[in-house]
Amino acid sequence: MAQDKAALDFGAREGVADVSLSPDGTKIAYIIPDKGQGSRLFTVDIANGGKSVPALSATGDPERLSYCEWVSNARLICLVSMVLREAGEPVSVSRLVAVNADGTELKLVSMRQGYNAERFSYFGGNLIDLLPAEDGAVLLGREYVPEGRTGSLISKSDEGYGVDRVDTKTLAAKSVVRPTRLATEYISDGTGAVRIMGVMKTDAGYDSGVRRYVYRPAGQTGWQALSEYDNTTGTGFNPYAVDPVENAAYGFEKYEGRFALYKVKLDESLAKTLVFNRPDVDVDNLITLGRKKRVIGVSFATEKRQAVYFDPAFKKLGSSLSKALPNAALINFGGMSADEQKLIIWAGSDTNPGQYYYFDKATNAVSPLFASRPELEGYKLAPVKAVNIKVGDGTLVPGYLTLPVGVEAKGLPAIIMPHGGPSSRDEWGFDWLAQYFANQGFAVLQPNYRGSAGYGDGWYQENGFQSWKTAISDVNDSGRWLVSEGIATPDKLAIVGWSYGGYAALQSAVLDPQLFKAIVAVAPVTDLAKLKEESRGYMSFRIDRDFIGSGPHIAEGSPARNAVKIKAPVLLFHGALDRNVGVHQSEFMADQLREAGNPAELVLYKKLDHYLEDSSARAELLQKSSTFLKDKMQIK
Repeated sequence: MAQDKAALDFGAREGVADVSLSPDGTKIAYIIPDKGQGSRLFTVDIANGGKSVPALSATGDPERLSYCEWVSNARLICLVSMVLREAGEPVSVSRLVAVNADGTELKLVSMRQGYNAERFSYFGGNLIDLLPAEDGAVLLGREYVPEGRTGSLISKSDEGYGVDRVDTKTLAAKSVVRPTRLATEYISDGTGAVRIMGVMKTDAGYDSGVRRYVYRPAGQTGWQALSEYDNTTGTGFNPYAVDPVENAAYGFEKYEGRFALYKVKLDESLAKTLVFNRPDVDVDNLITLGRKKRVIGVSFATEKRQAVYFDPAFKKLGSSLSKALPNAALINFGGMSADEQKLIIWAGSDTNPGQYYYFDKATNAVSPLFASRPELEGYKLAPVKAVNIKVGDGTLVPGYLTLPVGVEAKGLPAIIMPHGGPSSRDEWGFDWLAQYFANQGFAVLQPNYRGSAGYGDGWYQENGFQSWKTAISDVNDSGRWLVSEGIATPDKLAIVGWSYGGYAALQSAVLDPQLFKAIVAVAPVTDLAKLKEESRGYMSFRIDRDFIGSGPHIAEGSPARNAVKIKAPVLLFHGALDRNVGVHQSEFMADQLREAGNPAELVLYKKLDHYLEDSSARAELLQKSSTFLKDKMQIK
């Protein structure tokens, strides 16, 4: 199938995936997509009007560049990730490398393993602190694997996750925190002192979901108890950052059923203060900035994402920039120079996919750098409107409606697009899927059904699997609402979803086989029993098992087990290297539908994972989906 221009343009990966600023504020590093899942790192000396210099590349088969950060004015550290097959199953692997801005002196900074290692380490470590006062040295979290050899006295017994100071030029390393078994997280104060460690609590050898956090008092090396946080229930204090001036940890804890921002003194008092909360939504994002990760504010999403800045200068700057920059309802501060005078800023909105800018505080000069999606610059994108959807029991479900540009919102072909997760939510802003379908003439409604995260415990209920009847009823009622509002007609209503959204798309037809005329499901969960089994053998098995639950909903809530009820035509997409939802979920669904007499089509991508991060594959997904929907709804 020859791909049309709109599918190619909307399906293209973001033009710039990552932008960082050197400590002196004179150089920028940025990653752009290459063929397939490939990517390339470039650096440019913007202060001297220099040209972009290629520094590093990844083919995408299998290695991919995730991010790069300056460790000095001449050198960067980059995370390389990949998905490989082991015993027939996809596994994620990462490694850290360092490279000069001109592409020279490429070195592996992840810990090298000897031939006698007891097991292979999939985890290449992560960046804990950039050590602003040092040139090219960083604090890295690294996994230690014991090594030994039969008949030899030579062995290495260290095991677990620790922190090392690593010189990225010489690779000289020195232990800062000895490795600890079951350690999962370290938080520094941004000046080189590791102040917090998180340790996994286990249950019969499996991850219980609980993290025990300990802290170091200022200037000391011993650990003291800080808090416990249960990922499965969201209870307890979950630290995110340390402020060395306040000698306090900032983090999130529930207040009246919703996440709020707290700070806890890192001394014997452990005095806890509520910093910011909302009565309607979770406060869920801590805003940090600069090489020291200084806390400057917090953000939350109501109808739109909003930021509250604690730093008066950034409060004023954020307000000024949103007014001065074109179509910039959303502002994010990115990289910042060591003296905090130069910044990278991203600005965007629902109809603006995003633009990066370079800002000099000394002169108040703002210079455009890169467009996030340059292929879409010639398109008139569709505004996104926040709506309240009245569902069957009278509840108002928040959502977002995207209508085709220049068309009356009456009797349109329409798509319900439930989000993934289910522990997630949709937000106002640019969405490449919704915008493509609006470009193709569809109205798109994205409901934050009950079971979504972000609105507190009462809205989340038992999650979108255990409370599937409520979640899917909200999804289906969203379709009925579009019809009742006159926006859509009953014979031109479809549903499209990715991940849990794909599950919701399929299960919607189990609950009401007549409602949707066509179904597109990308990387969907289709069988809850199989989903539980996917994590057997992993530390997270008990968490996943308990999240999905047990009981009648396992069979009743599995679309593949109820394929005979699904009457609408189905189009499936899945990556064979999917680590989030195994490809067998779609394969099983397709088989069950065919046995039930519904000739479903399954499109497989052998070298792609859950996110299908390949422009050509995404373009094919868009075009095939649009053609399929129009054909099944008899739209010319």
